[in-house]
Parts: sequence; C-alpha cells; structure tokens
Amino acid sequence: MLKIKMHNIGKTIALLLIMTGTLSANPGSKKLQVFILAGQSNMVGHANSHTMATLYDSDVAGDQQLAQMVFKKGSGLSKEVLGTQLAQVRKTDELTGGISNDKIKKMSDGAEKTALEAEVKKLKEDYESYKKKVISACAVSDRVYISSIADGNKRSGPLTVGYGGSPEKVGPELSFGLSMAKKLDAPILLIKTSWGGKSINYDFRPPSAGPYQLDDKQKTSKNAADIRKNAGLNWRMMTEAIDTVLKDLKKHHPAYDPAAGHEMAGFVWFQGFNDQFSEAFRNNYKDMMVHFIKDIRKEYKTPKMPFVIGVMGTNMTKEGVDKNAVSVAQRQAATTPEFKGNVASVESYKVYDLKARGVYDQGWAKRFAEWCVVGSDRPYHYLGSGKFFVRLGDAFARSMHQMMENQ
Repeated sequence: MLKIKMHNIGKTIALLLIMTGTLSANPGSKKLQVFILAGQSNMVGHANSHTMATLYDSDVAGDQQLAQMVFKKGSGLSKEVLGTQLAQVRKTDELTGGISNDKIKKMSDGAEKTALEAEVKKLKEDYESYKKKVISACAVSDRVYISSIADGNKRSGPLTVGYGGSPEKVGPELSFGLSMAKKLDAPILLIKTSWGGKSINYDFRPPSAGPYQLDDKQKTSKNAADIRKNAGLNWRMMTEAIDTVLKDLKKHHPAYDPAAGHEMAGFVWFQGFNDQFSEAFRNNYKDMMVHFIKDIRKEYKTPKMPFVIGVMGTNMTKEGVDKNAVSVAQRQAATTPEFKGNVASVESYKVYDLKARGVYDQGWAKRFAEWCVVGSDRPYHYLGSGKFFVRLGDAFARSMHQMMENQ
C-alpha cells in the first residue's frame, strides 16, 4: 500500500512540474536558446553569398574548417575549383579591360571581334554556373531557425544564406548560428533586427538614456516635433519585432516545446558607423552602449544576458581602429566593471578580408570579373566579403559561448 501511495505522489509531483514548466512533458526536449542580433548595415549584411567560397583560397588558420561548416558535405567545392574560376575571371578582365569593356569596344567589327565576344560570353556563362554551384552548396541548418529583418528583406525559416540585405546576400548570422549549433545541444532561434544608416545615439536610443536633445539647427527646424518623436524609433521597432516572435515561438521554430520553454541566451550588437560623424554622438557612444545593454537586459528580464559588441573595424588595422572614437568607446563599454564576465567586445578588423581589399585597391573596375568573385560592396560594408562575414559570425559565437560557459 505504501509503495502505491508513493508512486501516486510521484506522478502528482511530476504533473505539477510539467504544468509549471519546470519539467518538460517530453523528457528529451531542451529549452529553446534565443539569440538576438541587432545593428545597422553591417549586421544587415551586404555580402553576395557566393563570395563565401573564397574561404578555400586562404592560408588563415581555421578558414578551411569554416568552409566545411558553411557548405554542405560533398559540395564539390575546393581550393582547386575556386582557383580555376579565379583564373577564368582574370582572363575575362584581360580580354575586356574590366567593367567598361574598353578593349572590345575599341575593336572594329569583324571576325576577330565576334570570336572574342563569343569567348567572353562563354567565360561569363561559366562564372554564372559557378555562382549557382556555390549557392546551392550552402548549408541549411536543421537545428537553427531565424526570424530576420535586414532592411527590406524580412524572412523566417531554417538558417541558411539569404538573410542578409537581399535573398542573395549574407551577414554574420549564418556562421554565428551554425557555430553556436556546434557548441550547444539545444534548438536555437536567432532573431535579427537590422537597418542600415542608424545611430545608437538617436535611432536606437535606449529608454534609460533620456530624451534626445536637439541641436541648435534641429530646434529651429519645422520638423523639430518629428525629430523628437522619432528618437529611439529603431529601438522600439527592434523590441516590437522581438516580442512578436517571442509570442509565437512554435511558429518560428518547430522544435520549440512550450513545457521546456525558452531562454534569452544572448545578444550580438554590430553597429557604429553613423555615430562617428557627429562629435556629440562619438562622445556619448560609451554611455549609450551601457544604457542599451542595461535596458535590453531589463526588457527581457535577464540581468546577466551575455552581450557581444562587434567593434567597428572598417579602418582595417589596429592602429587605424585605435584612432576611431566609436571603436574605442565600444571597447570601453565592454570593460565597464559591472559587466565583467558577461559583456565582451570582438575586434572585426582581425578578421578583415585583406585579399579582397587587395583586388579592390588595385582597381576593382579594371579587375571587375575577379572582383565579383571575391567581393560585392564598398569598404564601409567590409567589401561585401562573404569570407569576412563568415569569420566574424564565428568570432561572435566563440565569444558568446565562452561567456555562457563561465556563467
């Protein structure tokens, strides 16, 4: 009789634990790990997806492992495949003269020009086939899902390429999510909210920073009321988007178990370009960043939420970055004593794609076909280098996981 009573009591306790969410109805299920990624255009991501294949043309330690992570097993991609394509596009540039096609334009009509145009057409068709091969080889996660706002590109689904500034582009989210999946034995959901050309001092202004103070020119503007009203607009848009996803987690990740629940596991911030052009914004950046971190943690009731700050590194070198007041402020915010152990800064200049920069600086227009293989944007977007964004997302993940391990 005593055994039967104890058994019934045990069942009752288990049922209560399930009802309160302490214990999952499915003993094998784990809490959904939710990571927020936010910032401006370099969090949006402006790298054409096929440029990630330049990871194969690298002597940097770890790049081969990153290539294996972001491309499917048996993809057929390799250093040799990339090398062949680079040789072909260099030939295209040699034959055409670059983006302007000067060499062909200067030729008189006739058999020689027709033959050359046919050869160039074939080379360009080969390039398009190469691009399709690379994109089709990109990994698609079965454990990491994402809900993303990347400017006008709003999408949700399994993590793969196409969550950057357009369905053809990628930012740091891909390798961040794939890298975290290798480190965590749990379902993962990324919520990305990013808009180009935004400052933390005005657009992402956190609530505890107080009202935005208009400068003299803004005070006399006929739009002064709108300027005041729109301060912090992107903060509000960010939190609204996050809240919308959190209210329907099953919709955004099929492995979500309501009984197991979710955890606000971490936040990644990559922003800063716009703040560097205003003395007031530069000087206030550290304080704004501290307010931002505190307010995010308060908003999602996670006082020690691990927070990664991507330090702006468009100046390429340590010496160049050290001279940028915003970059320095980002580092300073990360070393605020009260954040010890749960806020970290990651130096983006350390993973800069110097090979792509070499092609760009030697005259991307004259080497346009080659440039299209290695990069896809201007230096302020880290050249639109897929190699860079894969390296960066992985660096974010390693920093994030280290903080999680130490908590």
